[in-house]
Amino acid sequence: MRKRVLVTAMSFRRSKEALALLEDNGCEVIVSPYNRALQEAEMLDLIKGVSAIVAGNDALTEKVIAAGMPVLEIIARSGAGYNTIDITAARRFGVPVTNTPGANTRSVADLTVGLMISLARNITRLNQSLHAGNWEKSVGGELGEKTLGVVGTGNIGGEVIKRAVAFDMKIVAFDIYPRRDLVEKYGVIYLPLKEVIAQADFLSLHVPVIPETINLINKATLPLMKPTAYLINTARGELVVEEDLGNALKQGVIAGAALDVFNKEPLQDSSLNNLPTAILTPHIGASTREASDRVGIMAAEEVIRVLSGAAPRYPVN
Repeated sequence: MRKRVLVTAMSFRRSKEALALLEDNGCEVIVSPYNRALQEAEMLDLIKGVSAIVAGNDALTEKVIAAGMPVLEIIARSGAGYNTIDITAARRFGVPVTNTPGANTRSVADLTVGLMISLARNITRLNQSLHAGNWEKSVGGELGEKTLGVVGTGNIGGEVIKRAVAFDMKIVAFDIYPRRDLVEKYGVIYLPLKEVIAQADFLSLHVPVIPETINLINKATLPLMKPTAYLINTARGELVVEEDLGNALKQGVIAGAALDVFNKEPLQDSSLNNLPTAILTPHIGASTREASDRVGIMAAEEVIRVLSGAAPRYPVN
């Protein structure tokens, strides 16, 4: 009997090569009927009898993992973040959780820089205005000689820095593990977090969700930013208190913000809706053909390894 693999990750579904890899290795692939991340009740309906899950940002709670036992052998996260998975429960049940480090790095870094340019040149607002029949111009700014503050200099943060240097930006950064290679190659200056926030003309977030980073940007930290500064978040929605950011934008505390991630997705009622100084995109950081293929193949290979009795290559628990 072929082992059943539940695929809920949207990025994985876009990769024909990754789907074929599972099927060619004897797996029965079951694709989620939902075009979004699944809630706990929905996962409970689908998980029984499943040997592996290729997951996106789905609610893989203790209850869900328990319902998958004793058949469930692996949860393969199609992406880097795994904050929606109960890692402690998975460990207790002996289910390895894996991710795909570095697979979507370029795509997220590209989007980050694209959002920076759009903020600096008012591209989104002017596009909407022109489509509405207006010939409106505005004076924007250049990226060159501006200061980019990077919070988190892992894979994605490092790629953003590499791109920003090509625009002649000065880079200041915060990370609990400073990278000597970024200092030597790109002249990155590591500073305490508050100093990075205060110096940045563009502040870009690239840290995981851990107790120390939840609500990192809030009504206390936003006033530390320059009134001409922009915030970019392509990491995790939990890093920003959206209501505080909305109030800061309305009051002119900062000049603008661009967010690809939110506390609750899909985004519905939010203090950020309809603000002309806010650019909002629907969590598309990894939504490129190239990233989908890389992420999908890495996740599929992890599933195949574990279902064949081998140890995973990229365990997070």
